[in-house]
Amino acid sequence: MFGILRPCRRSLPGGLAREWMSHMCGLRLALRDGHGQASRIATNYDGLVVSVLAAAQAEECAGTRRAGACPLRGMRGAEVAEGAGARLAASVSLMLASAKISDHVAEGDGLCARRGVRAVAERVAERWRRGARESGEDLGFDEGRLLAVIEGQGEAEAAAGPGTDVPAVTRPTEEATGEAFAHTAVLAGRPGNVEPLREAGRLFGRVAHLLDAVEDQEHDRERGAWNPLTATGTGPARARELCDDAVLGGRLALEEAEFTDDRLVHALLVHELGRAVDRSFAQAGYPQGPYGHGHPHHHANPPHGHPPQHRHGHGRGAHGPGDGSGKHRCDSCCSCCEGCFSGGDTPRLHPPVKRGVFGGCAVALFMCCSCQFCCRDPHPGPWTGRPRGAWCNACECCDL
Repeated sequence: MFGILRPCRRSLPGGLAREWMSHMCGLRLALRDGHGQASRIATNYDGLVVSVLAAAQAEECAGTRRAGACPLRGMRGAEVAEGAGARLAASVSLMLASAKISDHVAEGDGLCARRGVRAVAERVAERWRRGARESGEDLGFDEGRLLAVIEGQGEAEAAAGPGTDVPAVTRPTEEATGEAFAHTAVLAGRPGNVEPLREAGRLFGRVAHLLDAVEDQEHDRERGAWNPLTATGTGPARARELCDDAVLGGRLALEEAEFTDDRLVHALLVHELGRAVDRSFAQAGYPQGPYGHGHPHHHANPPHGHPPQHRHGHGRGAHGPGDGSGKHRCDSCCSCCEGCFSGGDTPRLHPPVKRGVFGGCAVALFMCCSCQFCCRDPHPGPWTGRPRGAWCNACECCDL
């Protein structure tokens, strides 16, 4: 699983954590049912937003079904998301995964540099791309257009150079996510939401692309790989400014849309997205943004005594998981939430340490026995040493 949104169960109160898990399990089952067991590795945390958006706009898209026991749920059954939203999320996740594999093959990254592995990866990417297109067509979503936008990323990167404004590089990603977000309004039968959600998706795509660049910049520099920030000469202050402005713009775009229940949407696309920005920059060594004290998305929650202003009747309940102070603290029983403030105080990991097969296995065993996989966020991968999100939203170790 991959993506920039990694909510902790303590930052999603009032049943939102259960709803989030329902969408994640629904996505995985939609991938399995439509594309086979192996496709479940294409699960994308960010792709879940598509399912969440569809369900938030219409009860017809918020159906559930009973799923059997699963290790991620402590071997318990659960009600999981089902319907057009989950299938669209699966289609988008599969298309994004196929594009990512194709990128690795083109760049000769890691195992993809080996001829045998490269051939297998190319076949998997093509099969997933074909499956995503077919399932998208069943939902009225033009996956071919999405694929064309994704393939245009290479042209944007080739045209970029020192002095190029980095949004010119992120534009294909923005357009792809904008189309996916907008189609949830079509599925929900809310044509008035198409443009606001397209704008929210566009800005979400900008943040996702920039955070990926921030997190990988040092690693890309070491191996001589292309990175949009390095290639365009964009500094951390400019990148942070773009991310903060995009989070704020996304929140304003969501206020233009109408939802049946927008609590989880707001929690993910405002609070958790803001936390993702703080976390990524802090781990890259830039804990303070260009605005000095605080950032625009910290004020997504209004101060005490000032209820949020809605242009349309949004969902029931108060927005988001904050306590009204603008910080998203989760009162947890373990250390997994030490970085759950939006103040950028997530501790930076040490430089990645790569290990061999046996060394990595030994470290993985130690981390498993010490609950680091589920309770340390982020934790270093036992083999690559690169940051990984905690599993505390998928287990019971943090239950009070």
